[in-house]
Amino acid sequence: MLAHAASSGQEAPAVREALSLLRQHAPQAAGGTPLPWPAGGGECGALIRERDWSGTCLGPMSGWSPALLATVSNVVNSPVPKVLMWGENHVMLYNDAYREIAGGYHPAALGRTVPAVWPEIWDWNRAILQRGFAGEVCSYRDQPMTLLRHGVPEDVTLDLFYTPVYEVGGLVGGVMCTVLETTGRIAMERGLAAREQELRSLADALPMLVCKLDRDYVYRFANSFYEPWFGQAPAAVIGRHMRDVVGEAFFAQRQPLLDRALAGESITGEVDIPTIGGGSRRCELSYLPSRDGHGVVDGVQILAIDIDERARRQAALDLSNRRFRTAVDAVHGVLWTNSPDGRMVGEQPGWAALTGQAFEEYQDYGWANAVHPDDMQPTLDAWNAAVASRGMFVFEHRVMHHSGAWRHFAIRGLPMLDEAGEIREWVGVHTDITEQRAAEAALRQHSQALASQIRHREQAEEQLRSLNETLEARVIAEIGERRQAEAKLAQAQKLETVGKLTGGVAHDFNNLLQVVSGSLQLLSRDIAGNPRAERHAANAMAGVSRGSRLASQLLAFGRRQALEPKVVNVTRFVQGMDDMLRRALGEAIEVETVLGGGLWNTFIDPTQIENALLNLAINARDAMGGTGQLTVELANAHLDDAYALTHDEVTPGQYVMLAVSDTGCGMPPEVIERVFEPFFSTKEEGKGSGLGLSMVYGFVKQSGGHIKIYSEVGHGTTIKLYLPRAMQAEDVVVQVDAGPTVGGTETILVVEDDAEVREVVVAMLTDLGYRVLKAVDAGSALVVIESGIPIDLLFTDVVMPGKLKSPELARKARERLPNVAVLFTSGYTENSIVHGGRLDAGVELLSKPYPREALARKVRHVLANQAQRRQAQPRPGMPRPAAPPAPMPALAPQPVAAARAMVLLVEDDALIRGNSAEMLRDAGFTVIEAGSAEEGAKALKDAAIDVIVTDINLPGASGAELVAHARAARSDIGIVFASGDAAPLLRGELAGSVSLTKPYDGASLVAAVLACLQPPAAETAEEA
Repeated sequence: MLAHAASSGQEAPAVREALSLLRQHAPQAAGGTPLPWPAGGGECGALIRERDWSGTCLGPMSGWSPALLATVSNVVNSPVPKVLMWGENHVMLYNDAYREIAGGYHPAALGRTVPAVWPEIWDWNRAILQRGFAGEVCSYRDQPMTLLRHGVPEDVTLDLFYTPVYEVGGLVGGVMCTVLETTGRIAMERGLAAREQELRSLADALPMLVCKLDRDYVYRFANSFYEPWFGQAPAAVIGRHMRDVVGEAFFAQRQPLLDRALAGESITGEVDIPTIGGGSRRCELSYLPSRDGHGVVDGVQILAIDIDERARRQAALDLSNRRFRTAVDAVHGVLWTNSPDGRMVGEQPGWAALTGQAFEEYQDYGWANAVHPDDMQPTLDAWNAAVASRGMFVFEHRVMHHSGAWRHFAIRGLPMLDEAGEIREWVGVHTDITEQRAAEAALRQHSQALASQIRHREQAEEQLRSLNETLEARVIAEIGERRQAEAKLAQAQKLETVGKLTGGVAHDFNNLLQVVSGSLQLLSRDIAGNPRAERHAANAMAGVSRGSRLASQLLAFGRRQALEPKVVNVTRFVQGMDDMLRRALGEAIEVETVLGGGLWNTFIDPTQIENALLNLAINARDAMGGTGQLTVELANAHLDDAYALTHDEVTPGQYVMLAVSDTGCGMPPEVIERVFEPFFSTKEEGKGSGLGLSMVYGFVKQSGGHIKIYSEVGHGTTIKLYLPRAMQAEDVVVQVDAGPTVGGTETILVVEDDAEVREVVVAMLTDLGYRVLKAVDAGSALVVIESGIPIDLLFTDVVMPGKLKSPELARKARERLPNVAVLFTSGYTENSIVHGGRLDAGVELLSKPYPREALARKVRHVLANQAQRRQAQPRPGMPRPAAPPAPMPALAPQPVAAARAMVLLVEDDALIRGNSAEMLRDAGFTVIEAGSAEEGAKALKDAAIDVIVTDINLPGASGAELVAHARAARSDIGIVFASGDAAPLLRGELAGSVSLTKPYDGASLVAAVLACLQPPAAETAEEA
């Protein structure tokens, strides 16, 4: 209204006075000429100055009211995003900071009305503007909205502050809105909450009690162990003082140690922790100082590992030892142990009781002082001979009794050997035979008349002595065997427990990676053209790849990965990795390869053995400090029964030995014993995950092989991998070329219990054009299937909750929907679809995490194969026709050359392959069948093939790669691509060949083959 009055010359007195003051105080140049208005304001200020406003509802700028002029100047020069919506038409005037809010609507939005610029939120703005023009101040925090500012729907959150702008007469001329976008902050807060939940889940999965106290002994974190131990949920513990949870007495007992930890000291010890119900648990308790970002101790982290079971085993072992000592005492023997070189180490109560020597007196070689001087040298000679032969030590000598008398003793000692055959310690028994020797001396003094009786008595004594010696030897041997068995059992149980834990962690971790990977790929379309956002997304995807490799290493150690073994020529394989190894190791390391003659093939997963060799080489490089010599050796090996008896999990037989040796620092025995444990590393923190050798160990064991390590400090390390021999010919491995992805319109039922993974997969499939149904478990999925909704593909996770498992769901689905295709997915495989470390025949699996492209190609491949099987099935109640289909006679007569043509049929689906081969044979062709590109490559070497009929998507190398291999040898060979995947056609990979779309009938198949043999008919065949 004021703008109109000013332009017509009918200004009210107050208006005229305001305009006069505004013009008097307007900025002026040096010569007194008014400067352009508005002053400053960046791009938006310039656009307002340069625009002719006379044709708009605001009228020429000379007629704008003082309130409008002043407000626009304030808006365009504000660093905060602001927009002014003026007049009854709500004309938008905004500043440079608002451009990011406007997005693609800028600069066209400047000077346009609110409903014209923001139609998608006009209902919201209309109500707010009505309140603003009524004089109401409004504000909204974290307001969610859906905008189309970049041409696509975009969910954002905004802080909005609406302020009415008053004219001189007291009427509201417009509403000014200050806009702050909080989308990023909200997303970050949600991400932090998700990360905190993930960390809590990991802590709850650990087999120990975990908590944190601040400096006032108040809980700041507690995992799920507080509920079974103390009867309190973690949420109820956090924020309470420690004495209120564990009791005043236990807190007072532990407070001095807590204070030492708060002073920066790490403390570990065993203690009985009182638990709910008045009981207690024996635990290994650790207090670790917690430091903030400045290195200041801000609390104590507490870890408690339950060792009740271990304490009971120790008590049982102590009882067994006491029982054994009692048994030794019963046969009048003194038990002792010696080091490999004959020194007494530690407490020897039997020897002390016999000789009266104090602890310090018999330590090391002090025991020899109790032996008779005349028997000293013979004893040492016999002892050295036993050590050299690693055999039983049998001897007699005199020992000074604690009473001061010399007494005769029979000695029996047995060495305990380690896995390398070296003596670990000696265990022996001294048996007092003084009375026996005295009796023998008395008998020798008897007369000749008693000679016969003496001889009989000596024979009886000899029999008794032999019996005693056998009993003692058996007792000593049994002790050694039992100790070795206990050590092996403990190690096997530890590795098995860790393997199960890592497999489960990797499964959950792969689910998390699938959510992150899928979300990033969906997000990549929204940020296209934003280099900074694309760079961040690429970095995040690189992190997903690293996490995937970490999960793969965990699965390898736990022997829970689905291997894809092939027959591999290791010589060619290692030679092919030569350049890779040299690049990974650097020029300062000399690489030498030693290859034996006539090496056998081995049945192994090529990808895993490549990772294993690369891991061993990199570990060797680090052990050598980046300088030295690395030797890779290949040889045939035979592990016999004797070797298998001394090495667990070794099957006697023929192996290919792959050895990696370095000239590095080597490892002591205590490190060798733990070197294959996961997360154990000799490298400094941050230099390795400790999973490399664990992965190698798990992979070799799962593949039926054997691994052996030899190392000596200062003299380097050799690690030998024994890979099982394969009797078959080498498989031809061709690199797969992944093309662009395509979708479809089929209906897919997604069965996934993880909500985040399920939503990401549904979004990816929907984006590819599919109609998607979803279910949270197998039971609800079966309800969907039985409802009668047409379903083309069942896409289900392997690991599902509930009584109904995924394989059983797939079986029931095929019973109700015979034409449904099934595709499994999992973060790691279970025995339900994997046996012997390999996928069951006919099972399709997509391992998590997978990218969008892999999902798209796998879905098309499975759907195409199912469509071909459906086409090939005979109708119910009708026999399969023995003659070719009806269109076949129209193609006759066929040339004689075509009737004798040899066709190579490559198809991984057995049913499709069998039906297609029968169609071709009925038409007079000679057919060779192959289930993979590798089998097809071998057939090309053995037979003169005229035409290749191949699927494009095969389990190993693709059909396109097989054709490229065939054409490199013979450019005139005929090619027919039979596939349901159109992507290679779009890429131009099928140039110079005949394409046959699945599902096809017999006439189309025969016509396509004839088109390759009869060039003039090619156009007709392609149209068919």
